[in-house]
Amino acid sequence: MSVSPSKAKLLQKLPTDVVIVSAVRTAITKARKGGFKDTYPEHLLSHVLRAAYASVNLDPKLIDDISVGNVLPPGGGANAARMAALHAGIPATTSLNTVNRQCSSGLTSVNQIANQIKAGEIDIGIGAGVESMTMGYGPSSMPASFSPEVLTNPLAEECLIPMGLTSEAVASDFHISRADQDAFAASSFQKASAAQKAGKFAAEILPITTTILVKNKDGDEEEKQVLVDADDGIRDGVTKESLGKLKPAFDKNGSTHAGNASQVSDGAAAVLLARRDVAERLGLPIKGKFVFAATVGVPPRIMGVGPAYAIPKVLEKTGLTKEDVDFFEINEAFASQAVYSVREIGIPFEKVNVHGGAIAIGHPLGCTGARQIVTGLNIAKQYAARVFVTSMCIGSGMGMAAVFVSEQ
Repeated sequence: MSVSPSKAKLLQKLPTDVVIVSAVRTAITKARKGGFKDTYPEHLLSHVLRAAYASVNLDPKLIDDISVGNVLPPGGGANAARMAALHAGIPATTSLNTVNRQCSSGLTSVNQIANQIKAGEIDIGIGAGVESMTMGYGPSSMPASFSPEVLTNPLAEECLIPMGLTSEAVASDFHISRADQDAFAASSFQKASAAQKAGKFAAEILPITTTILVKNKDGDEEEKQVLVDADDGIRDGVTKESLGKLKPAFDKNGSTHAGNASQVSDGAAAVLLARRDVAERLGLPIKGKFVFAATVGVPPRIMGVGPAYAIPKVLEKTGLTKEDVDFFEINEAFASQAVYSVREIGIPFEKVNVHGGAIAIGHPLGCTGARQIVTGLNIAKQYAARVFVTSMCIGSGMGMAAVFVSEQ
């Protein structure tokens, strides 16, 4: 099979490439119900940060900087993330920051570290993401009020539209039927369930022993130690017919419901990056390389269409066509926006979310952008794929996409 000139150029290896040395994630668990419901986000983050360097025998003193995506951070976020890095055995001499670009925060962190390496500011860094939606999600995460003057701007006011209603707006504006949404969501569950049964997620998940609170026969809470090594939101036997029985969650005449929207989840992921010549000199393994990322803005009311604009932009910037891409990891915030984006770009559905997506696996907001990279590298290795794209819509009306090459 012939390779286009642009793809051939992309596959070349240069000393200045930003390469991925390791990529790891926790299991993704159901918020308030799953294995990490009683685990602090900084604890999850510490585990993946330690695994990112320890798994490749890298001296943590060589890590120059860390960026952590986190959308719902307690106390501003930076302190907890810094504490996690120190607890993970990373020295105080390694700097750290947190970033919040909503659902793309994990990818934004990886992009930041990659660009610092490209600019020559650092040689080695970690881009990560974490979220405990058990502990941070809900009304308490929103301020009591916003500036009345700012809200006189119609687009600014649209930023306050609940995410579920933005899904309904996409479905209505672009004629995405309930049947098509349910079929897409059912496929996500079916692919994820099949992959889980076949053990295809195991290579990307770091097993973590933690403590959960359970009620005993007397109704009192007691601690129980558990090993969390699998995504617990994946359900077997889901069909479009079973989803068709669920009631709309946001508009009684709508089409978005609990079964065709992303799950509220807890989890963390970390990606260790380095300049290729540095990685080679240190004898570090190379899983792949970061190529390029792009962001776009879209109307907040239909924020879900972000990937439909971000993916073409990143392909244009890298000189690629959609045919050059072996597969796509597109975040399934809602089936409505995922179906629209895939159709609008003209991507074959079989090339999207090979092992299922956020509808089946879950969407810990700050983690997802990093988790998709971990999953993408794992998929690429299993199916001998080379080029993949990750993308997501972003609350308040944006989209982001990035191109990666697997070298496994």
